[in-house]
Amino acid sequence: MRIDKFLWSVRIFKTRSIASKACIAGKVKLNGKNIKPSRAVVTDNVLSVKKGAIEFQFKIITLLKTRVGAKLVSNYITNITSEAELDKLRNLKYGGNINRERGLGCPTKKD
Repeated sequence: MRIDKFLWSVRIFKTRSIASKACIAGKVKLNGKNIKPSRAVVTDNVLSVKKGAIEFQFKIITLLKTRVGAKLVSNYITNITSEAELDKLRNLKYGGNINRERGLGCPTKKD
């Protein structure tokens, strides 16, 4: 199975063309190497997908034929992203207003 089709099938990317462009841009790696969208994947490969500032890592358990629902994705890949990367994600998500004191009003452009 092609890597761009696999990334789309397990819902890492919304469309196959976005998955293909990410492969061309070097944001997807297979076992630590940059790949083209037509590269075939097999089981037990490790995928690294960079989305924004976070680099997610997934291990392929089994291949699939068609796109699956979000609840079934865990049957095909496991998320092996390091805790440091997940901490970055949490900080980006919730870190915007940690230092802001209550009662200061609306934030300005400088805030």
